[in-house]
Amino acid sequence: MAEGKELIELKFRIYDGTDVAHSTYASSMNVAMLKQKIVAEWPQDKTLTPKSINDLKLINAGKVLENNKTLADSRITFGDLAVGVITMNVVVQSAIAKNKTEKSKEEMQKLNSCGCVIL
Repeated sequence: MAEGKELIELKFRIYDGTDVAHSTYASSMNVAMLKQKIVAEWPQDKTLTPKSINDLKLINAGKVLENNKTLADSRITFGDLAVGVITMNVVVQSAIAKNKTEKSKEEMQKLNSCGCVIL
């Protein structure tokens, strides 16, 4: 097969154990396109629902995948697996929760700041 035309079978597991968007994808597909498909196929009966791709994080083997990278760039392993289906975890984090996290980090830095003076 030509490079970039390798097919990878993926499914995405959300917070309650439900799998969504189970399909075969080209290794040349980027993570942002995957997220768009997940948002489009998201179950409507769930309490947490992503509004955009920015509300989602895809995690494979403990690594958060970046939107601008392809599956091949993200080094999604597929050739050496016996099962052939790769399950990725999907984390929904709304913009409000992200802002709270960022504020908490800033506040912690202010509280933990110290200064040194060398004479």
